[in-house]
Amino acid sequence: MKLNNIMKQARQMQSQMMQIQEKLANETVEASVGGGMVTSTFTGQGDIVSIKIDPEVINPDDKEMLEDLIVSAVNEGLKKSRELMNSKMGSITGALGAMGMGL
Repeated sequence: MKLNNIMKQARQMQSQMMQIQEKLANETVEASVGGGMVTSTFTGQGDIVSIKIDPEVINPDDKEMLEDLIVSAVNEGLKKSRELMNSKMGSITGALGAMGMGL
């Protein structure tokens, strides 16, 4: 009987995870660097949606600065996307840990 309950809970958690993943695909996070000169947007699943660059930062004589800003905006966007995912998945992973099935 106990095994049946565990299997039922596992199926419920799997269903919840799928629902959360679908929601994460539709949620976005945004990261701006350089005082808003470069902004990246990511889905909650970590897919990049867009990068916006302020025209004032485009300087052919200083392309390294723009490259650094883009890298920073992407890294910050990925970080925020992971944080969103972790916060949404926390209830499920916490429940798995309570059942002795930690990930």
